[in-house]
This record gives sequence, structure tokens and C-alpha cells, in this order.
Amino acid sequence: MNKPIERIAAVTRNTNETQIRVAINLDGTGQQKLNTGVPFLDHMLDQIARHGLIDLDIEAVGDLHIDAHHTVEDVGITLGQAFAKAIGDKKGIRRYGHAYVPLDEALSRVVIDFSGRPGLEYHIPFTRAMIGNFDVDLTREFFQGFVNHALVSLHIDNLRGDNSHHQCETVFKAFGRALRMATELDARAAGTIPSTKGSL
Repeated sequence: MNKPIERIAAVTRNTNETQIRVAINLDGTGQQKLNTGVPFLDHMLDQIARHGLIDLDIEAVGDLHIDAHHTVEDVGITLGQAFAKAIGDKKGIRRYGHAYVPLDEALSRVVIDFSGRPGLEYHIPFTRAMIGNFDVDLTREFFQGFVNHALVSLHIDNLRGDNSHHQCETVFKAFGRALRMATELDARAAGTIPSTKGSL
């Protein structure tokens, strides 16, 4: 019996603004070890791990004395790089994933395609600019960084919501669920690329 391929990756990114290490296991159980220095980001990354059943180990040191922008964006970039590395040639994956997730009054939809082409459609009408001390504008920066380096098409829509925390949390939960669906191995398509082009 063939041993299953381990879909794991570790990526380190060091710049003058941030030093980031990301390790992932796409076939995990949702275990996480998160220390970005941005507590709300850690809370959102926990949603990805838990609802995507992806093991995440993320350590980041950034120029938080300026603000959280570089840290949040660069975590997105490094996580995207780790996904691209772990998923490999994409043989046998479902490729597409989608999820609707509610939280009280909020409802979000996330759809993803591991297409090999970066593209982000982002529609979150946040009802306020800050969630605690987290600038909601950084949410887009995180996802743009991820998309550019994971090479995925990602559509994010918050369909309704009054509480910004709920709006953001439903997006990250749905993102985790969509990732889980898209990266899952399909037994009926084992060893094949999910594209008529023959490559992704």
C-alpha cells in the first residue's frame, strides 16, 4: 500500500519590517500555535485552523511600534507561500471550495479556486473602522497577500452584519471551510489535475 504524501510545508520570510515563520499541515486536525503579536489576527488565524482542519504554527515579529500593517500583510504572504508549497502539483485535489458561515446577525460567503492565477474579489462593508485596536482595512491586506502567493482566485462577500467582529469572524471561518473543501483529496480523481488544460 502506498504511503500517503504528506502535504506539509514550512516557510520563513525575513524583511526589514517583519520576521515570519509559518508551518502548515493541510491534512491536520486544526491544531494551532499562533504568536503574531496581533491578538485579533491570532484569533482569526485560529478560525482558519479550526474550521479548515489545517494545522498552523505561525510566529511573527514585526514593526508593531509603527502599526500592524506590515505584520498582517506579511503573515498573509507567508501563509500563501506555505499553501503553494504544501499543495504541490495539485493532483487529486477538489480545487474549488465554498462556504457560507453565520454568526448571530452576520453572514459571509467565501469561494476559492486553486487556479494558479491570483485574483481577489473582496466585499466586506464593515460597520466600523476598528475592532478593538485592529484596523479593519488590514483584513484586505491579509487576503491580498495570501492570494498573490498561494495563486488562488478568492471571492469574499459579507452578505449582512451589524457587528464588525462578527462580520470579520464569519469571513475567516468561511475561508477555513472553503480551504478545507478545495484542498481535500478526491478519491475519484486520484492522481489527476483538476483542469482540462492538464496543469494548474
